[in-house]
Amino acid sequence: MNEETRDTAAAADTGPQIGLQRVYLKDASFEAPNSPGIQRGEWKPNVTMNLSTRTEDLGDNRIEVVLEISVEAKQGDQVAFLAEVQQAGVFLLDGFAPADMPQILAIFCPTQLYPYAREVVADLVGKGGFPQLHLQPVNFEAVVAQAQAQQEAETAQA
Repeated sequence: MNEETRDTAAAADTGPQIGLQRVYLKDASFEAPNSPGIQRGEWKPNVTMNLSTRTEDLGDNRIEVVLEISVEAKQGDQVAFLAEVQQAGVFLLDGFAPADMPQILAIFCPTQLYPYAREVVADLVGKGGFPQLHLQPVNFEAVVAQAQAQQEAETAQA
């Protein structure tokens, strides 16, 4: 058996493959509408975070996944800051069954992008003159399971 035949046989046996081809910041914004006055006194903000994802098929088994994070901090009833980040990546997804794709796109891909987005949020908030905000890790599998359970509950009630 020659070398080329062995390489082809080995490639055929590897099964589905995932490759992260590119990671990039697609969009970012930071607003601090009540600065600098909001920063007087004790800093005890109420921070809320919203996550969402969207995908675009780029062809050739490549899919762009965009993780969108919106973080709002309020001091009392005033907005201290709003940071919005769209962290994107191009993933090569080859050999997966169509039934597996929603899980991969909703769990695996955002999990890869989240650390980059966390870093951008921390930098934006720090550069905005606020104490750096270190977002907690997110278990995207639990987030997806919770969303599915909520959707099933709503469907059952309808």
